[in-house]
Amino acid sequence: MSRTHRTTRLALAASAASLSLLATACGGGKGSDAQAPDDGKPVTLTFWSATAGAKETAEAFNKTQSDIKVQFSLVPAGPEGVTKLSNAVKGGNAPDIATMDYSALPEYASEGNLENLTASSGELVKKEFPEAVQSLVNLGGSTWAVPFDVTPIQLYYRKDLFQKHGVEVPTTWAEYRTAAEKIHRADPALTITNFGGGDPALLSGLAWQAGAQWYGTKGDAWKVNIDDPASRKVAAYWDGLLKDGLASKTPLWGEGETKERATGKVATIIGAAWSAGNFPVSYPDSKGKWGIAPLPTWDGTPSTGMYGGTSYIVPKGSKHTEAAARFIEWVTTDPEAMTARLSSLKTPSSALPANEGMRAAAAKEFDGSYFGDQDVYKLAGEAAATIVPGWTWGPVQQQVTSAQMAAGGDHTKMLSAGQAKGETAVKDRGLKLAQ
Repeated sequence: MSRTHRTTRLALAASAASLSLLATACGGGKGSDAQAPDDGKPVTLTFWSATAGAKETAEAFNKTQSDIKVQFSLVPAGPEGVTKLSNAVKGGNAPDIATMDYSALPEYASEGNLENLTASSGELVKKEFPEAVQSLVNLGGSTWAVPFDVTPIQLYYRKDLFQKHGVEVPTTWAEYRTAAEKIHRADPALTITNFGGGDPALLSGLAWQAGAQWYGTKGDAWKVNIDDPASRKVAAYWDGLLKDGLASKTPLWGEGETKERATGKVATIIGAAWSAGNFPVSYPDSKGKWGIAPLPTWDGTPSTGMYGGTSYIVPKGSKHTEAAARFIEWVTTDPEAMTARLSSLKTPSSALPANEGMRAAAAKEFDGSYFGDQDVYKLAGEAAATIVPGWTWGPVQQQVTSAQMAAGGDHTKMLSAGQAKGETAVKDRGLKLAQ
């Protein structure tokens, strides 16, 4: 990154300060100190997750242990899974360990649904994970989760189509639009990418890259800055591409999207590090045609945001937080855990571990021949090093996401809808809203 280390530290310090309200909202406790029983029997931990390979990872851990055993249960992904977990916490029957998206953490923690992991995992997070990811799990001066993966946004492009139409790989968003115009002018059936329907997670990641800060605090009040100038610039850019027919309006995450990408109707895909694993499965006939490049930027300075991402948490009420912390440390930092997870999958995974020591094991299990001579994990690691530091999520992001999805594929309207819902939801939570 071109930013100095001092700038990075300052950005993260500001981020930590802006989340100090969470310490009060969450009670500031240090979690349960319950240890293994003295009857000689192993501690049994319950583990809920929707992530692929989690079951096999738990089984691999159990083979290495005599005093801790992990029982795995598959749960729904997304909001449905979060609701199931919330109900379990309220009912007093939550699991000891679960996985959770980074974007849901502040909301879940501020509702008092998590054990504070500062004592058991705070030093682990500080020593073993990149600074840009630490701000996602260290909230209000405390550690509430341990990172699993890091999800930098990258550019995937059709090498053959770029060559056919004499287009260079764009390094800026201005060049990206120029490429879109040239390609579409040469072949009206071809667009630069599909970007219809509206994807709040992708929109937030692109706003992140542009320098947006959707959440912050002023004194003891929350600031909601979703409809800010940086985000509006991003929304206007993409709405312009869609309006001019340069980007396909086919909704993301549907069958139409897959068909367009598989049949060469789009020249690029804006995806994350984990997206690479989808290509051999979804577009098998395009092997060797796709390339990977850094995400175009606004000013030429290497930078990107994140698109998704998963962490490990200990839900409120666990009586075995120390044992849970041992499993979490193993699953997020031990290469054997990554090998167990990936070798068990029926389809490839290109998830980039947040812990750099895990990446070699992940790369070994991934068949990168689809992308020719490109090293998928090396490129993803380089992209991860350019993630703009200091981004944090707010205490009402799940409600904001729902409002943005309801706004449809107009990205400018998605921002205003998210802003309105964010302000209302903060007040409905009984939190102060900065004016």
